[in-house]
Amino acid sequence: MNSVIVVVLLVALFWLLLVRPQRRQAAQQRELIASLEPGDEIVSAGGLYGVIVSIDGDELQVEIADGLVVRMARGAVAGLVELDEEPETAPGADDPANPS
Repeated sequence: MNSVIVVVLLVALFWLLLVRPQRRQAAQQRELIASLEPGDEIVSAGGLYGVIVSIDGDELQVEIADGLVVRMARGAVAGLVELDEEPETAPGADDPANPS
């Protein structure tokens, strides 16, 4: 009887530490893919950055450089690029008034 309790606790611990977070992450990825719109800046699973020009079902037209549009699978999108208002730089970096 004691070993049954240990097995049940190990299964519960496995579920809490591994299965639940993976399901949550998969749900977030599905939500991201479903919410894509033209004009969104994305990064692909292969590391390409671009802006969505158009969406046709599971296929995206993504502009990765001026005038260069590529076809990409919707499932290849790894995430949206969050744009900061002002990029942070180290104090004194590239400041001609403050030579290092």
